[in-house]
Amino acid sequence: MEIILFTIVGILVYLTSDALLQMLEKRRGAPFEHRNVIFFLIFLPIVLITFEVMQYLLATK
Repeated sequence: MEIILFTIVGILVYLTSDALLQMLEKRRGAPFEHRNVIFFLIFLPIVLITFEVMQYLLATK
């Protein structure tokens, strides 16, 4: 069951990161030159924090 939960949250984090990147590009008025790197810099901290919180919450039950 945990794998399904982690997969769903991973997909949501991916979609959130993409939306944040698009918002930043819209605000800037042009696409970033190294879009993949900026996406990774947005995605990585969100996914690490989210999965750490999930592991903590699931371990305490």
